[in-house]
Amino acid sequence: MAGKSTEKRIVNLKKAMKKERGYMLPTWEYLAEKDTDFMEVYNNLYSRCLKDGRALPAKTREFIAIGILAYRGLTEAVYEHSKRALRMGATMSELLEAVETSMMPGGGPTLATGLRALMKIEEEQETAP
Repeated sequence: MAGKSTEKRIVNLKKAMKKERGYMLPTWEYLAEKDTDFMEVYNNLYSRCLKDGRALPAKTREFIAIGILAYRGLTEAVYEHSKRALRMGATMSELLEAVETSMMPGGGPTLATGLRALMKIEEEQETAP
């Protein structure tokens, strides 16, 4: 059984991850509970890759992630990273161009994956109170 300090680390880690990303995958929750040390290292690397860098702002880094995730056919991941990019100041026009750009190296299925994610965001925006 985890001690109180480990339990607190787990709770703080999950809270920080959800705040930074805007969502928390069940697999990440599971790993945070099963191997907190590993999840902390993973989270630090994730943050290092997707926060502002020395040359690229976080928003641009998200566009890169979106293109790769679209290529891999991961609509839900494209959706989550697009939402994150919007919170960082991206516009829907910028997201559309990022998805369109990914078509040339990634093909039609890549474009379709990205468009499905953007359509979901627009649908949510239209039905939001």
